[in-house]
Amino acid sequence: MAQFTSYDGTKLAFRRAGAGRPLVCLPGGPGRTPDYLGDLGGLGAWRELILPDTRGTGESAAPADPVTYRCDLLARDVEALRAELGLERFDLLGHSAGGSVALRYAGAYPERIGHLVLLSPGMGPLGLEVTDAQQQAAMRRRSGEPWYQEARAAAQAADAGDGSAETRLRYMPFFYGRWDDAARAHALVGFSERARAVQAGFYAPGAFDPPATRAGLARVTAPVMMYVGQAEIGPTPELAAEAAGLFPGRGLTVQPGAGHYPWLDDPAWFTARLLDFLG
Repeated sequence: MAQFTSYDGTKLAFRRAGAGRPLVCLPGGPGRTPDYLGDLGGLGAWRELILPDTRGTGESAAPADPVTYRCDLLARDVEALRAELGLERFDLLGHSAGGSVALRYAGAYPERIGHLVLLSPGMGPLGLEVTDAQQQAAMRRRSGEPWYQEARAAAQAADAGDGSAETRLRYMPFFYGRWDDAARAHALVGFSERARAVQAGFYAPGAFDPPATRAGLARVTAPVMMYVGQAEIGPTPELAAEAAGLFPGRGLTVQPGAGHYPWLDDPAWFTARLLDFLG
């Protein structure tokens, strides 16, 4: 595990995995450690994955000012990491809430992006969100699954304010293309109580600023890939298609049968598409 000092003096950690050109991979949560990313379905055999712990999680220190957990300020940590790595331009992948950070980073530092992979990203920085109707429709597509009724009840409890780990685990089947033993084990990886502070600050007012983010993203000349699973209930394929339209000439990839973690559902399919895009 390596360390660097970010813009405000906070000591942050990251690790390297794999070999090849660097690919910085921002984990979601917010506040989940990048352990759950694994080697992204074997992508680490072709690229060196740079896996940072978000401030306040894993081996990274908690900041003196909790305001710095805000999404746009986390993007400043990405810039500090880039400088630490000595990269003029670099390839960036953001998953889930990490996708929100990647969008804010690309909007603030468009000239630094080599390739941008938005993997099931949070759409807040674009001013887009899944409507209740879209999410309910996406959930109903899984109604034939044996776990559906229990998971649906848990999702309703979470919407009503139940943020317990037990409830979260009960609705997690919606996030996987297959709810098998591997998915059950994966659903437990990367969570800790430390994440609560990150979650509390990530969405604070000013975190997303869609007009400013969109204006910055318009200056991104690098290739952009929007990637979601067909069974995704967060950024549904329909919402991802709308978001992809903001990047003229850039593509949307929808992985058949996959959920929020598509590298688990079909590693070979996932890795082939990422490598084709990244070159």
